[in-house]
Amino acid sequence: MRRGRAGLAVAAGLLASGVAVAEEAVTIAGPTGPLAGSYLAPLEGGPVMVIIPGSGPTDRDGNSPLGVAGGAYQRLAEALAAQGVGSIRIDKRGMFGSAAAAADPNAVRMTDYAADVRAWAAEARRRSGAPCAWLLGHSEGGLVAILAVQDSPDVCGLVLLAAPGRPVQQVLREQLAANPANILILPQVDRIIASLEAGQAPDLTGVHPGVAGLFNPALNTFFISLFSHDPAAELARYAGPVLVVQGETDIQVTLADAERLALARGLEPVIIPGMNHVLRDAPADRAANAATYRLSDAPLSAGLAEAIAGFVTGR
Repeated sequence: MRRGRAGLAVAAGLLASGVAVAEEAVTIAGPTGPLAGSYLAPLEGGPVMVIIPGSGPTDRDGNSPLGVAGGAYQRLAEALAAQGVGSIRIDKRGMFGSAAAAADPNAVRMTDYAADVRAWAAEARRRSGAPCAWLLGHSEGGLVAILAVQDSPDVCGLVLLAAPGRPVQQVLREQLAANPANILILPQVDRIIASLEAGQAPDLTGVHPGVAGLFNPALNTFFISLFSHDPAAELARYAGPVLVVQGETDIQVTLADAERLALARGLEPVIIPGMNHVLRDAPADRAANAATYRLSDAPLSAGLAEAIAGFVTGR
């Protein structure tokens, strides 16, 4: 049962590390209904962060009905708690436990997600007693984190995990171009992206069904918002602490993205050997890499939680 802001802990015990933790289902007010998440923290307190999910229907645990399993965010939250770092992992506005917070989950803007994350940061700070909360944004959630951190007194700093460093439309086109079978549809993709960049609904007449599905007209508002932001340029305006973490075998977001983000702040990115986009070890081969997304029992890549915990506890 989900409880509100003053809800009771729904799970408590010891992690494998021997750290005593409590996990609690939490909600905060959303635009038209509650936003929902899960709070997991060591009982002795410590730093706390908001884990912001990536694109599409990705839930608070890191799973998606589109073929992602294994609960990467839940595993990360548990690994961080074992090292003294609490977290709230969240369902996005209009999805899963936060379904009532938006009448139409497609009719949202990046600034809407950012506003929700600022509210979650305030809740994490209140609930934990920490002076501020960290934002950890994974994939598209990295851009949300960058937007949310601007002028937010409740935020300590940013952890950008497998986050795009270029405008997302550039990353999307690169992902499509990586498959030789897509060569004939790329001109259609370019035309549609150009329309959305101009703030206009694209004409989908005669386009390939796969392209039409990708750029569903119901998502026009969201895509126009998403394509209007350059993550590195936005990050350059933020002066607080930043950690950029990237997997070596990520086939969705590249090392070049991490380097562009890091360069915006004069930092060195942390590269996790063998880690792919869903935070587990995977080969560089695209087909074999993608197959790991569906594994339900794959552990996190070694060193990921340690790098994040070391950064935030050191401040």
